[in-house]
Amino acid sequence: VTSSVLQFSYDGCCVNILDTPGHQDFSEDTYRTLMAADAAVMVIDAAKGVEAQTKKLFKVCTLRHIPIFTFVNKLDREARDPFDLMEEIESVLGIGTYPMNWPIGCGQNFRGVFDRQARRVIAFEGDGHANATKKVAEIEAELGAPELGELIGEANHENLMDDIELLDGAGDELDYDAVRCGKLSPVFFGSALTNFGVEPFLKDFLRLTPPPLPRVCDEGEIDPFSPDFSAFVFKIQANMNKAHRDRIAFMRICSGKFEKSMEVLHVQGDKKMRLLQPQQMMAQEREVIDEAYAGDIIGVFDPGIFSIGDTICSPNRKIRFDGIPTFAP
Repeated sequence: VTSSVLQFSYDGCCVNILDTPGHQDFSEDTYRTLMAADAAVMVIDAAKGVEAQTKKLFKVCTLRHIPIFTFVNKLDREARDPFDLMEEIESVLGIGTYPMNWPIGCGQNFRGVFDRQARRVIAFEGDGHANATKKVAEIEAELGAPELGELIGEANHENLMDDIELLDGAGDELDYDAVRCGKLSPVFFGSALTNFGVEPFLKDFLRLTPPPLPRVCDEGEIDPFSPDFSAFVFKIQANMNKAHRDRIAFMRICSGKFEKSMEVLHVQGDKKMRLLQPQQMMAQEREVIDEAYAGDIIGVFDPGIFSIGDTICSPNRKIRFDGIPTFAP
């Protein structure tokens, strides 16, 4: 079980996902990966709520004050009351929550979500099989409208009206500044296995998440738009390819543009070099790349010279990024 790195384009944005195991045996790996991220998505099991490992990883996010988005998953199974889940996130993790959408039922009775911003219902229908579920309808219906009762059932409709009235009555506004500094977490509900609720989440995530953030080095902050190339190593993994005993150093690009076979300076080793076999990964698949920009994650061949936290930069501007802290397991 390893972290996987995936890059994809969506709605005109380039997104780099660093997916790490949430299991406690891999916590050190996950901690380091969080140091390379600009925003975190916290996936909460709707039946289990906040788990022990979530608390530890959450502390790392708060150290860096990065935005934290919450996706409450597995609503197609029996789940806890959404108000209880939100209260638990707030009390256990100490972060404010703002539900962007609201679930209609759960388990066998799961009928979809209500989008609070657009005031519409995205309806859901399961056929009892995982992955075979389809999104039925996306209707803009006023709460209280008879057609909504027909779509989601009268009992669900009444519960939804009560819940939304309670949420709207609380009067909390979505504070964008609080989201960006990690004090308020937008909460989304859905079922990732059946791909339900993922698209609305992605759209809002891209709207609310920041572009690549500046990084702190010994000279102060490095602007991601600076023309000088800089990056740091946050993970080294051996034997990713069974056919070769290779070592891959994963780097987060902080500024400038990376070009294949460009000359760079390895600051800790104090020598110039060319980064070999630059590539991007998706599980077992690899793709050799010619260029990459600030915010991108690349893997390069490591002949045994890199360590975690090392800085790589343009030879004409020698800088050193802050090291990556080590965490007790």
